[in-house]
Amino acid sequence: MTGWTEDDSATFRAIAPVAVPRRDDINAVLLAAAPFDRDRAIKILELGSGEGLFAAALLTHFRHATLTALDGSASMRREAAARLQPFGDRARIAAFDLASLDWWDRLFGVDVVVASLCLHHLNDAKKQYLYKAAADRISPGGALLIADLVAPQHPVATSVAADRWDASAHAQADALGAPPLLQRFHDERWNHFRYPDPADQPSALLHHLMWLRHAGFPAVDCLWLDAGHAVFGGFKQAAA
Repeated sequence: MTGWTEDDSATFRAIAPVAVPRRDDINAVLLAAAPFDRDRAIKILELGSGEGLFAAALLTHFRHATLTALDGSASMRREAAARLQPFGDRARIAAFDLASLDWWDRLFGVDVVVASLCLHHLNDAKKQYLYKAAADRISPGGALLIADLVAPQHPVATSVAADRWDASAHAQADALGAPPLLQRFHDERWNHFRYPDPADQPSALLHHLMWLRHAGFPAVDCLWLDAGHAVFGGFKQAAA
């Protein structure tokens, strides 16, 4: 599926504040898109939870929620465990292989499934299988919410995405006063639209929305898009 290593995890932790375009906006949109009141005791499953930053935001926002954080990196899970320790037994952390099927039972009865910056490691067929599994297993009022790279469909759109990504990295580095992180972003060739990596397999946004609808989500939407990154998802309950 992917050649992701612990070195990649360390690099991502270091440069993410600069390298993820408008990360605060992405997280805010994901949080706002969860179709439940803050006081509901919902069940959340996060795929590719990384160091637990968004998991902590979810558990803070949904004060009675429980969350299972899945990640394939041992170092990320250690970071997440430390960060989520204050939430006690409301938070659980476990290893998983995104491309395998052996974790799919965890989807049963979950209210919100969140996948942030990980599904582009799956090919198109595996994305579709996962969407169908989620639609079949999550609660009747639940949602699958995704933030990820999406594939531009025209060379001009690819160029725009690459330029917007670089511009976002520059702006965030300036705001943090962290020029070394910006330099590392460029040195690592993190901008997929400028330096394509065959291990990354982003799909067209239109395809994602079609796959989610065909999987069984009656309502699908794109909620945010910039720099070749999108927040989108499927909702099990359409508007009346």
